[in-house]
Amino acid sequence: GVGAMANKRAISAGVGAVMAIAAGIIVPFEGTKLESYRDAVGVWTVCTGHTATAAPGQTLTPAECDALLEQDMREALNAVDRIITVPLPDDTRAAFVSFTYNVGAGNLQRSTLARLANAGQLEAACNELPRWVHAGGQRLRGLVRRRAVEHEVCLEGVRDAEQAANESDAVGAGDSADRWHWFDVATQWVTG
Repeated sequence: GVGAMANKRAISAGVGAVMAIAAGIIVPFEGTKLESYRDAVGVWTVCTGHTATAAPGQTLTPAECDALLEQDMREALNAVDRIITVPLPDDTRAAFVSFTYNVGAGNLQRSTLARLANAGQLEAACNELPRWVHAGGQRLRGLVRRRAVEHEVCLEGVRDAEQAANESDAVGAGDSADRWHWFDVATQWVTG
């Protein structure tokens, strides 16, 4: 309802912030190669981990790679926002975008991670990330490192959101106390 949307807006610095945080994970871990290549499990890949239109013998420009990165990240973000129906803090949302960029929307959709997140158990959802370290039946060091970073960023978001919630409660209480204080001072001054 309206409340949930307002909450989602309040919790988020916006798509730009989420994309920037996600890119900070995706770009270093994927690397960027202008020539197409086969990844660790033999999938044709080009640019920054782009697979959808990658084919043997491709060479793209940096500008084309930037466009693909943005398009792929937007697709991952749209998938996260479609599949995860609860409000997410920016860092948590960004970690899920990086994860989805890597494993695909189908895997997110079917994951325990999504089920836990939608049940409002964000910390438990974050704790699913380190389990996703296999590709082609093998445990890959690169994935272990990537999931560790996503996990940390994911939990950072949960912690920040909890802190913000606690502070807004405290601020609410402080506000009314201050207002009464100033009301008293003003009243004394007026009534002398």
